[in-house]
Amino acid sequence: PNSLGLLVPLVTAHTYHTSVEKLNKSHSTRVYTTHWYNQTLDHFTFTTQTKFRQKYLVNDTFWDRNGGPIFFYTGNEGVIEAFTENSGFMWDIAPEFGALLVFAEHRYYGESLPYRSADPGKVGYLSSSQALADYVDLIIHIRQSVEGASQSPVVAFGGSYGGMLAAWIRTKYPHIVQGAIAASAPIAQFTTPCDAFGRIVTSDFSAAAENSSCSSAIRASWSALDRMALLPNSTGFSWLNENFQLCPSSHMATATNISTLKSYLTDLWTNLAMMDYPYPTSFLAPLPANPVVAVCEHLSKPYTNDTELLQLVFKAVSVYFNYTGEAKCLNLMEEDGIGADMWSYQACTEMVMPFCYDGISDMFEPAPWDLDAYTKECQDMWGQQELLSQLWPTASMGEGT
Repeated sequence: PNSLGLLVPLVTAHTYHTSVEKLNKSHSTRVYTTHWYNQTLDHFTFTTQTKFRQKYLVNDTFWDRNGGPIFFYTGNEGVIEAFTENSGFMWDIAPEFGALLVFAEHRYYGESLPYRSADPGKVGYLSSSQALADYVDLIIHIRQSVEGASQSPVVAFGGSYGGMLAAWIRTKYPHIVQGAIAASAPIAQFTTPCDAFGRIVTSDFSAAAENSSCSSAIRASWSALDRMALLPNSTGFSWLNENFQLCPSSHMATATNISTLKSYLTDLWTNLAMMDYPYPTSFLAPLPANPVVAVCEHLSKPYTNDTELLQLVFKAVSVYFNYTGEAKCLNLMEEDGIGADMWSYQACTEMVMPFCYDGISDMFEPAPWDLDAYTKECQDMWGQQELLSQLWPTASMGEGT
């Protein structure tokens, strides 16, 4: 895939984690060397001289040392190797331009950790502004330390949140970065109507089967799950545990568990839409080409009752979580494996993007954008001192770039 990284929707008091490929380094297909830069913790005050080690990866196979450009990937929320392995465009065009490839890891992700603790008192240096300043310092360091790079123009690349960073670094530091290619960068999401994203995701599923039967089945599944939860003697929970092949840690027993399953499914349908490439990919999970079509082959089939519908839902879910057939069970609580857990802090501070669903123009369960509930969850997670700033990115970086 060429647009990388995910900003999974943040809906009504549920802060979703991002999810990126669990990188298997033994299957690495890219050639690069690993480097470390002694990075400044705080670029904007004079209260600390603390440094931390920032990882970056370099490939000079194609580089024209006589003024060739630097293609600089502005790393987003995860280990930098995952983005390096799955960035196609930079590698494809590097020979033509004689480019030096640099992939920089974002602070507080992967191995570029100022602190090993997620203590709220130690995460305040995690922000896009600090990350941009990191990248500027690193670019200056490369220009000064790498022979032949002193006059090299820099083009920033990034996808999703990384795409936002690529656009912003060009906007904020035009004397450092001469160009930027920002893929799938939701810069305007802070002020976009909250229902737009859900409608666009739904359109993918509606188009994948006749008469929108696929998206209609997903829309019907939410109430089917509710009815299963109401069956006597927990028979509905038992049915879900068995037929969804849930791992013991994910077994259904209460209505709260049903909410967890719904959140998982919301994430999954969204991820499938974002990974709907016409070729196989393994960025989020091993997936076939056109995975939405593969999923909708199941969901477009007729059904006559709730259990038949939910059996189709599970077959569709299996395309995502068990396409290889290697999964033993479905774990609803599985965290990402790339060091992206600090995204919840950014989602609770500056990356506050409104998402909502109405269940009519989209296929999701109705969920209004509730800033008060969202704030409470964030404060429960990170402390009362954390204040959400929904409009700050637009005010600081600009909406149109």
